[in-house]
Amino acid sequence: MPELSTQPDYFGNDRTEMQAFLPSSARVILDVGCGAGVFGAALKVARATAGVDLEVWGLERDPAAAELAAGRLDKVLCGDVEAVTAQLPTAHFDCLVLNDILEHLAQPADVLRALRAHLKPGGHVVASIPNVRYFNNVVNLAVHGRWDYTDEGILDRTHLRFFTRGSMVDLLEDTGYAVRSVTGINPTGSAKFKLANLLTLGRWADMRYLQFAVVAVVGDSEEG
Repeated sequence: MPELSTQPDYFGNDRTEMQAFLPSSARVILDVGCGAGVFGAALKVARATAGVDLEVWGLERDPAAAELAAGRLDKVLCGDVEAVTAQLPTAHFDCLVLNDILEHLAQPADVLRALRAHLKPGGHVVASIPNVRYFNNVVNLAVHGRWDYTDEGILDRTHLRFFTRGSMVDLLEDTGYAVRSVTGINPTGSAKFKLANLLTLGRWADMRYLQFAVVAVVGDSEEG
């Protein structure tokens, strides 16, 4: 097997906090950027406990991670999402999952538009997206004058795009989806943030969260 790329957390994080955002009615899932398939496998186990049998597909560009995912998911396609999307069946999936993927794409809007054709009518998109307005990031920029890329986190050096809560919503709505909810996840426990938010009368509330979980549906479809 080829050597797994660096940054193993990219490939082995089960992201259990995202499971609750997937609609209970979904039976066929596409995990875009599935890594080693850990999230999809954990989701299958969790839903099986509730008596639901899921079919989970994965897209993954790292060959070693894709090989691991193939042993955990029902089907895995290896390659850049832009290249392999055309290989997916049309109107096949109830839900697309993009856990910290959109920020790695050169043209995330184009990818979201292309993926729409592979969702069933009323299908969902569930995405975890880093928040560039996260308190620690803003302090580093505004107070310390620093914008330093790192191996992981909001300023991960592999990120090509950066989003605020508002621009996340714009991205989905501009590409033909109707946003149903935006929920902050992985909040900071910083006492400095709490004080700053209090002094600004809550106007910095969105800066509490490292990421947002965004749930959207195709067009004007009602959420099921």
